[in-house]
Amino acid sequence: MTNPTDTTSDAQAVRDLRKLIIDCCRQNGGGHGGSAIGMVPLAIVLWRYTMRYNPRNADWFNRDRFVLSNGHAAILLYTMLHAAGYPEMTMDELKLYASAKAPNSTGKWQATVCHGHPEIEVPGVEVTTGPLGQGIANAVGLAIASKHLAAQFNKPGYELITAKVYCTTGDGCLQEGVAQEAMAIAGHLGLDNLVLCYDNNQVTCDGPLDWIVSEDTNAKVRALGWDVLDVWDGDSSTDEILAALRLAQASTSGKPVFINIRTTIGYGTSTAGTFKSHHGTYSDEDAAKFATHTESHALSQQTKDYFAPLIEQGWALEQSWNDSVSRYTQKYPDEARQLQALIGGTTGNVSDILQNLQPEGMPVATRQWNGHAFNTLMSHIPQLMAGGADLWNSNQMGDQSHRIFDRNHRDGRVIRFGIREHAMAAISNGLSAFHPGAIIPVTATFFMFYLYAAPGVRMGALSHLRTIHVATHDSIGEGQNGPTHQPVEIDSLFRAMPNLLYIRPADEEEVIGAWMCALSERNARTPSIISLARDPAAVRIPSTGRKNVALGGYTVLDTPDAQVTLVSCGSELQFAYLAAMKLTENGIRTRVVSIPCLSLFEQQPEDYQGKVLSQTPHIISVEAYVSTLWARICTASISMDSFGYSGSGAANFQRFGLDSESIVRRVTAHVGKKTVRRWVRIE
Repeated sequence: MTNPTDTTSDAQAVRDLRKLIIDCCRQNGGGHGGSAIGMVPLAIVLWRYTMRYNPRNADWFNRDRFVLSNGHAAILLYTMLHAAGYPEMTMDELKLYASAKAPNSTGKWQATVCHGHPEIEVPGVEVTTGPLGQGIANAVGLAIASKHLAAQFNKPGYELITAKVYCTTGDGCLQEGVAQEAMAIAGHLGLDNLVLCYDNNQVTCDGPLDWIVSEDTNAKVRALGWDVLDVWDGDSSTDEILAALRLAQASTSGKPVFINIRTTIGYGTSTAGTFKSHHGTYSDEDAAKFATHTESHALSQQTKDYFAPLIEQGWALEQSWNDSVSRYTQKYPDEARQLQALIGGTTGNVSDILQNLQPEGMPVATRQWNGHAFNTLMSHIPQLMAGGADLWNSNQMGDQSHRIFDRNHRDGRVIRFGIREHAMAAISNGLSAFHPGAIIPVTATFFMFYLYAAPGVRMGALSHLRTIHVATHDSIGEGQNGPTHQPVEIDSLFRAMPNLLYIRPADEEEVIGAWMCALSERNARTPSIISLARDPAAVRIPSTGRKNVALGGYTVLDTPDAQVTLVSCGSELQFAYLAAMKLTENGIRTRVVSIPCLSLFEQQPEDYQGKVLSQTPHIISVEAYVSTLWARICTASISMDSFGYSGSGAANFQRFGLDSESIVRRVTAHVGKKTVRRWVRIE
């Protein structure tokens, strides 16, 4: 932000910040200080000379974004936010680095903003990082978002969206598959607004990098479609780092830029250059080497003065941008209204958009009907930006050739991620993180392959980022592809995951309800998985309802004085429904409850849950998954206890005793037993 450099003050700031990092690490006997100490010159060049931001408004829409992919070096980010003038990052907070505040007088715990790894809720932290490699993918998503929004709204003389993305990475991130996936996508898409700074200190947790890596990193990155720049003295030469960043900014190659910066982990300390500096603490002598004053946890007045102009400069940048928006609004009022709607996260009335979708005739597969609903939404909600992992046609998401996002069509809203599920989920988190509600990402692949994407799905849930994951082929009904593609256990992971809606609709009505839940304002900070069957149901259940999905569960077949309540969802609800009618006919009066989303059902009042489940002696879940979480509300389960089988879908349900005739037989035998346990899997 400032130019030209002041080498004397640069050096003073480097010493002060390294000392502050050491002080913060020493207070708790450790704290990943090594990489942070080594990267201080880079951080100073980024915050003082390169990035555009406003410390007094961390959410300014057109700011440059910074991602610390090597999130273990969080103390570097916190000290920079403090030095740059972010008001929330006080010295008192730095003194609590990686340590929650003790209970106050009310007995309640108070949080610190200086978490062990950066978390998105903290002003100035763009994404939550720590699981290595995902931050690089998040940065790719942020860069795509900036390119996409610029293509939509920038006009000659009105460059409203110019945000660049700067990301740091260590040796560990670059070894992760998700980073390689994301970097390949970035190179293919020509994201020239993305700069990846490699903290090349040649050390990992266990020891020297050459124990495990011998590849030519620069050649590898070039092969992925990136420009590569080298910095040979990242320990002390702020000028060399700044020159590389200036070249990256001026590049006209149409490629993202990778800057290979040689540093020393724990530079200047007694453990410098070794794995011991990765997480260990530092001695009095280490701290003394960087001390320019006697006080601990402090910056010199010279360094405070050095950073002080950034506050006013940031404010001026945002005011200038606001003035441009005002002029833009006068000249392009329609586009300005659209931009403000995106900034405000306004999606319109989703219920109105979907209300005209009415199932007719014979049932169709939920994946097929979902494609119809998705395309309707894409035509009405400009915030939706989707992508698939090379199974788009099997997912039946529809022909999107006119909406493809690539290097020649930045206004496109469908990304071809290729067979890169982990990167797809993590990049989508970056899209969502660009600004709340401005982009609502949608991903698509087989449910089985969301196991590859699970770390990204988890980070989206942890970070409260709304992303909608469309998972098809979600049961043993998938059929001939066999047990490798039949996710009998994967639901347990996602149903147990906090702040994630796993929704398994049984028919067209419930698919519509699933989208209503995923896009509702109430769930604006919650990602969703919409789990869909490959094949259509054999029978249409007359009492399903789209609005009931928001309740998580509801009664679809009620029977007075029932002995049994069958609880089911997805493709198995049809079998539970048919079995219930046969059981009642045979004298075992049976009800049926659809629970497409267990977590939403458990959020309902206790009296509602009791009414839905009724007081039948037997509450039995029916699902082609290994039963785990159903034990919370059921007394028994008809479920899987093995992997699936390579056969037709219909034959698989019969083989594993989940078709309607098998359910009748198994329930009849179970009800005939005298003892009712709290929960048992029915054989």
